[in-house]
Amino acid sequence: MKKISALLFILTCFIGFSQQKELSIEDAVLGYYKGLYPASLSNLNWVNNSSLYVYEKDNSLIFTDAKNNKIASSLPLKTLQTTFSTLKAFPEIMDIAEEELVFKDGNQIEIYNYKTHQKAGLVSFDENAKNTEYNVKAKAMAYTLDHNLYIGTSTNPRIAITNNTDKNIVSGQAIHRSEFGIVKGTFWSPEGNYLAFYQKDESNVTDYPLVDINTYPATLKNIKYPMAGQGSEKAKIGIYSLDKNKTIYLNIDTSDEHYLTNLSWTPDEKYVLVAEVNRGQNHLWYNLYNAKNGNKVKTLFEETNEKWVEPEFDAVFLPKSDDDFLWLSERDGFMNIYHYTTDGKLVKQLTKFNWVVTGILGFDENGKNVFITGTGKDPRDTHTFKVNLKDGAVTQLTTTSGTHNTLLSSDGNYLIDGYSSLTIPKNIDIVSTKKGNSETIFSAKNPLKDYKLGTTAFLTLKGNDGTDLYAKITKPANFDASKKYPVLIYVYGGPHAQLVTNSWLGGSSLWMDAFATKENYIVFTLDNRGSANRGFAFESIVHRNLGNLEIEDQLKGVAYLKSLDFVDANRIAVNGWSYGGFMTTSLMLRNPGLFTTAVAGGPVIDWKYYEVMYGERYMDTPTENPEGYEKAKVSNYIKNLDGKLLIIHGSVDPVVVPQHSMTLLQEAVKQKVQIDFFTYPMHEHNVRGVDRVNLVEKMLNYIVENNQGKN
Repeated sequence: MKKISALLFILTCFIGFSQQKELSIEDAVLGYYKGLYPASLSNLNWVNNSSLYVYEKDNSLIFTDAKNNKIASSLPLKTLQTTFSTLKAFPEIMDIAEEELVFKDGNQIEIYNYKTHQKAGLVSFDENAKNTEYNVKAKAMAYTLDHNLYIGTSTNPRIAITNNTDKNIVSGQAIHRSEFGIVKGTFWSPEGNYLAFYQKDESNVTDYPLVDINTYPATLKNIKYPMAGQGSEKAKIGIYSLDKNKTIYLNIDTSDEHYLTNLSWTPDEKYVLVAEVNRGQNHLWYNLYNAKNGNKVKTLFEETNEKWVEPEFDAVFLPKSDDDFLWLSERDGFMNIYHYTTDGKLVKQLTKFNWVVTGILGFDENGKNVFITGTGKDPRDTHTFKVNLKDGAVTQLTTTSGTHNTLLSSDGNYLIDGYSSLTIPKNIDIVSTKKGNSETIFSAKNPLKDYKLGTTAFLTLKGNDGTDLYAKITKPANFDASKKYPVLIYVYGGPHAQLVTNSWLGGSSLWMDAFATKENYIVFTLDNRGSANRGFAFESIVHRNLGNLEIEDQLKGVAYLKSLDFVDANRIAVNGWSYGGFMTTSLMLRNPGLFTTAVAGGPVIDWKYYEVMYGERYMDTPTENPEGYEKAKVSNYIKNLDGKLLIIHGSVDPVVVPQHSMTLLQEAVKQKVQIDFFTYPMHEHNVRGVDRVNLVEKMLNYIVENNQGKN
């Protein structure tokens, strides 16, 4: 009897140990901090002007030669700590050359000679600095304080570049609401002798009220928010000379509120190229300016489109040339590369892909080939290619299907290729750009192998016009095709976004996988027309009519789901945020009875309340397109509500301002319609940090409680 009991105990322990764990929603939301996302190599980068790459391992910085993938040397953390005693771990390396590395330590930039193990320089800047950008050649840090621009150097931590007392004049920050690919407001010249910067005058932009509840009493916090059809900012570009300690401004008249985008320097630092776009966003002028006096030299070329033009990339100059550059444009229907000169001559269209180029990495040492990134034939993938500058011959360098993020060595001979797919958590390869061979230097383990999760698969559906629509479906663990499952449709659907990608988890957030298994749900996502990386026609077909064709495509997804024997067609819920919130409310209210439950976060309700730059590109102004605005207005359909609707909004959302949700609530009261509403106090356009757990749990609990089907 004792032997039997002991055996049962052992078997019980074994079974319990071998059982997979259930992934909680909280752990899924905080998964990055809990080690539930694939591991990688820290501080992975190329050493400038060499074939060496570095990464962090076992408290050391490992230097490895890409020629043979053998370790050349190492820099232990303890060695670095002999010079920088306050370091607790390796800092993020900002730049590394053959002898020196650069890293940020608080409000200081440290330059360290790892050969002599001595400090090689120090650049200080204000501890309250924002929008920082360090330049290795200048050994200077550009940064902003409030609305002014400064530079910190080895001799002076706070050199004022602008000194505007009018807070409507903002320097050194991203302008135009970060549209047109704009991500920053400062642009160092190639040799670090000059700093170009954006400046915006927001005098004509309306103050929008947000309330800070954490003061006693609550206080008004106005932000500048240019709504569609209303006053917008006026932009300028300044050029600061470090040598002369003087600033000049390009002679550009922006009284018409046109946009200044995609600033580029010529390699000789003599000229600045600026893509200028009219406020209607259907005409682009690519202009060349003299960087010394600010005068316009000439217009190199123009682009027009009846819908919109949207320059998203800077000019990239060919090696050893001050005149030849590459320009990315959608003018032929897909983002392709064009070879121009600074006298405005089109040398040739270098690529003629029927897929999307997503960026330029650099060139090889002979300047014969350019390395680019793009989707390739499958828009769910991202790959790296080599293109011959003379004959346009193309070589695909990343061959494994998936999403590849690559770094090119300075000589162009090697790539660091980090990639994932639906089946690959994370691999890192070193790829020879000459021979095409590769060697894996890191392969991440599946961080979810001990958890009970379902499966995700890709689908291709046909739109009403025959267009391929890509989707993904996640089934719960222990899926049984003989059963009926409720469905959660997660949607975004707007421009510049793609949710169905051949990457780890298919591009989904981990909470979706956790939810599918925890609650025995099908989770479904479809990229409709209007979304990214399918070419201009696919994206621009929604022009002036947001919320129509997108809904049509999403309904094809619903029809597919309802055709499946294992789907409970009476229990379909929908959820999305921002543009996805607009889609969620539109789907729910314009198709009564189709969905039982909807949860919309930060939703656009009325496009006239959205910003000028984005809103007018896709919808024109409210005066120019009153029918389009009225048709898309979600509150017009609130009387159709058939089911449960929860609206969630951050109380200080500066992107989709709270007025959107308030107007929907106002109309619901007027129409005597009951909807649910929750606000996250002092959160902006999304809910970040630990409070995000509360958000996701709230959304999912609401869906589970209410998605019970029709009686």
